[in-house]
Parts: sequence; structure tokens; C-alpha cells
Amino acid sequence: MGFTIVGMREIRELRLAARRPGRPDRAPAATAVAEYTGLWGWDVVPGARARRGPGPHGRVTCSCGDRDCAAPGAHPLAPERTVPAGATLDQAARAWARTPGAAVLLPAGGSFDVLEIPETAARCALPRLERMNIPVGPVALAPHGRAWFLVAPDAAAGLPQLLYRLGWDGARLNLRALGAGHHITAPPSDHAGLGPVRWLRAPGLETAVSPPPARLLLGTLAYACHRTGPPAAGAGRGSG
Repeated sequence: MGFTIVGMREIRELRLAARRPGRPDRAPAATAVAEYTGLWGWDVVPGARARRGPGPHGRVTCSCGDRDCAAPGAHPLAPERTVPAGATLDQAARAWARTPGAAVLLPAGGSFDVLEIPETAARCALPRLERMNIPVGPVALAPHGRAWFLVAPDAAAGLPQLLYRLGWDGARLNLRALGAGHHITAPPSDHAGLGPVRWLRAPGLETAVSPPPARLLLGTLAYACHRTGPPAAGAGRGSG
């Protein structure tokens, strides 16, 4: 991939470097981008931001400029400006300066795919997975109540067959897989004007490079989705 995964000492140094005086170009978003590219080996894409008008029911618009945008603040803004895996802090800062204020998006289908389930199901599933000593990769929580489990690539293409093998193919599950062509908003960016995304399980040196196969998690995630209720109308909207 052209990058080297380093240790926790280098992670601390990267974060401290971004806070040193005299480096105003190193904004928090650029630091996050450098962590994702240089430490975890992920590509990063600049994303649109949502803007909410005055008042509690103000109109939500998207920084992409499309008045009829179908996903305000939840889609790539400039895919051609992808910051590739391996970019350093300086490289990330220079690249991100070209799209000031952009959200940090992670493309699925390359280093990982994503299993998306409701937050309630995720909080039900995580303790079970831990008790069974099943490896869990990074898990992000979005402000619209969806949890994103990062798993090995090709999960999206293989999801129907995996559900069939596990006996969940006929169930109404609030679960979907995101692969090539989809993106998730990465912490600490705002998602769709609803608030920041945060980590339920932060990336680690092993799980970022080699996220677990979907088949290891899927049975437990499907059970948790089934237990916490059927899909609500419009479930799954808001991620690219």
C-alpha cells in the first residue's frame, strides 16, 4: 500500500505535532486525515457539509451548492482530491487546505466494507461479541442513530449469501452493507448537520489494517437487529 503502520509513540507524536505553535495550517481535520492515511492506511475523501438555517426548523442546505441535494452534508464533495493512504501530516494539511471546511469521509470498498445497524442493536451486540472473544474492528457511531462496523472488504457483495448461510435471509433486519461507491463520515466530522460522528471502538494497529471478516460478526449483529425491532421507515438513510 505504500505506507507503514507505526506504533503508539508515533501516534502521540503526530497529535502533538499538530498542536505546536506556528503551524496554523494543521487544523484538527487535517490531523485526523493524517491519522487515517498515515497510521491506519485508509484513503480519505473531502465531503460536503450541511448548513442549517435560523430557527429550530431552519432549512438544511448543502455546501455542494445543489439546492435539491438529496443528502446534505453526507456525500463526497471532491472525490478527485482524495488523500491517499500513506499521506503524512504535512501532505494531509496541504491537501485539506484545498477544500477548507470539508468533512472527513472514508470510502468503503477498498481497505474495508461497512456493516450498518442501529445504535441500539450495536450496543446490544458489542458485549456479546466481547464475551465470545470475537474480534471487532473499528466501530463508528453517527448522530442519526446508526453504527458502522468496519469489516474486511467484499462484505457488501457477499451479504445475501452470508445471511442465507446463517439462516437470516428471510428476516426483516435493519442491517445493510456498504461497499464500493459508498462513504461514511469519519470522526470528528459533522454528519448531515446532525452533529459529530464518534468512535464506539477506535481504530487499532491490527484492526485498522486487517478488519475482521463480516462472517464473524454477522450472526450476532443480525440477532441484535432482530431483537431490537424491525426496520423503521427510511432506515439507513444519511450515509453515502
